[in-house]
Amino acid sequence: MLSRLRSDFAYASGLLRVVRATRIATKRPGCTLGDHLAEWAAQHGDRPALSNDRESYSYARLDARANAYARWARARGLVKGDTVALLMPNRPEYVAIWFGLVRAGLGVALVNTNLTAAGLAHSLAVVSAKAVIVDSTLLGALATQAPVYVYGETAGGQPRLDLEIAAFSDKGLSTEEKPALNLSDAALYIYTSGTTGLPKAARITHSRALRIMLGFAAATGASARDRVYMCLPMYHTNGGIIALGQALSVGGSAYIREKFSAGAFWADCVREKCTLFVYIGELCRYLMNSPTSPDERRHKIRACIGNGLRLDIYEAFQKRFGVRAVLEFYGSTEGNAVMVNFDFKPGAIGRIPSWAASRFPMTLAAYDIDGETHPRDAAGFARMSAADEVGELLAEIRDDPRYPAARFDGYADAAATSAKILRDMFRPGDAWFRTGDLMRRDARGYFYFVDRIGDTFRWKGENVSTTEVAEAISTFPGVREAIVYGVAAPGYEGRAGMAALVVDEIAEFDLDALRAHIEKALPSYARPLFLRFRTELDATSTFKPKKSQLVAEGFDPAVIEEPLFYDDRAARLYRRLDAALFQALVSGAQGL
Repeated sequence: MLSRLRSDFAYASGLLRVVRATRIATKRPGCTLGDHLAEWAAQHGDRPALSNDRESYSYARLDARANAYARWARARGLVKGDTVALLMPNRPEYVAIWFGLVRAGLGVALVNTNLTAAGLAHSLAVVSAKAVIVDSTLLGALATQAPVYVYGETAGGQPRLDLEIAAFSDKGLSTEEKPALNLSDAALYIYTSGTTGLPKAARITHSRALRIMLGFAAATGASARDRVYMCLPMYHTNGGIIALGQALSVGGSAYIREKFSAGAFWADCVREKCTLFVYIGELCRYLMNSPTSPDERRHKIRACIGNGLRLDIYEAFQKRFGVRAVLEFYGSTEGNAVMVNFDFKPGAIGRIPSWAASRFPMTLAAYDIDGETHPRDAAGFARMSAADEVGELLAEIRDDPRYPAARFDGYADAAATSAKILRDMFRPGDAWFRTGDLMRRDARGYFYFVDRIGDTFRWKGENVSTTEVAEAISTFPGVREAIVYGVAAPGYEGRAGMAALVVDEIAEFDLDALRAHIEKALPSYARPLFLRFRTELDATSTFKPKKSQLVAEGFDPAVIEEPLFYDDRAARLYRRLDAALFQALVSGAQGL
């Protein structure tokens, strides 16, 4: 009872902070992102806002720079409703550019700087970009019919934005220069990671961006005394909105690093006197795998917030680095399902107390993995999952100004938007955003991430969660990274489990001990039948593993040059997988 009361208190205080903070974003329909920046600049003036190793912007200078970019956009004939693609590495100028374009009424597509060829062309086309602003270092990857403006020296003769901008005044915009904007207008387009298929451009309104900034700052209790360490890509929500908002919305400051570096992370935090950071995916695991250094305990980091921190290192991370508050949250760029683990329950992504359910309407719907459907009863309605039963997390969509967080603003592509909405699920006329994430909820109401739909697979009649298997393997000494996936096995239903591992020293790695560890930790059907050892694992820029190529290559030694092993259950050992054994397995001479 006492632990429940403590949890309820943590959630009551946390949610109250968030609700109070985000109310500001909806009380004044005409006060958009650009207006809020002007207010922050008026309040904080010459206080430091954003800096890196080559630029430093105060609030006043950031606001002034945004004014110049707004005027530049008008002079180039860009009007309200047009979309401009921005392709630039992390730096303070990046923020000034998109704030200025948004202030001019434009939508700004924050394009992944790692994209090339078809992926880049798709990202520009899906938002119908009327112009592209690109850093000179990334110009070689760009091919488009839209006008291109280059920031930095170029040999191609394209217009140079860094030179043109000097001709435009940075004074406050006059009434005539300001387009009529409201909170429901599109401000940014942020792309899904594209781990499978081409990226989708999520539509981020002024309201949504402000609510994210203000809400996450409230969740961590950020204040003007805080300095945020920003090392995640600014073209993604965690880096470009959450981390940015932690600083700007409360009068704090941020140090921006172009790319994450595990080796430089704590030294940067110490030198820059940072107090907060945002993590995603495997960033914390990379830090755990790094050699120890005095800086990892000399820092002033008081809290971090993010998603994807696995249970197997959650407490170890806190203990090693001395970060008191590690707030795991759940959310997606486009979705209306958000939770924060306010009471630091290890492994949980949060809970929705019963007294908050009406404001944050989320549920788990029973899901048939084989059929890839939500089973319906005779009346045509789906069933909500029972306690500890795995189901897909859904969030109810409400077009009600009293519940702005329940809106779903969708994507640039109408078909993609429609595909994410389930209707008439539990009662006639209801509408739910489908997250694509399988979860379970315990009797106390805590939610636990299980897997992405499509990652979970069936083997020997059982559902296997790739996330849970990877967590179990990752706790074995010497395993630095682990990705688990299912591969086709001729003559068998479902998919056989396979794990790709990065270890400290393959020559000294104890396979027998690993097998004993897995056997103890996992049921028979969940233990990977195949192991593949790699020097590194491919991941997206936000550290989400890329599995598609691994799945396609399967366990064929003719395709894979890296060490492969097969779990011979009869002999109770791993056997090196060569051509002869592979042929025996696929022909059925050797059973799986």
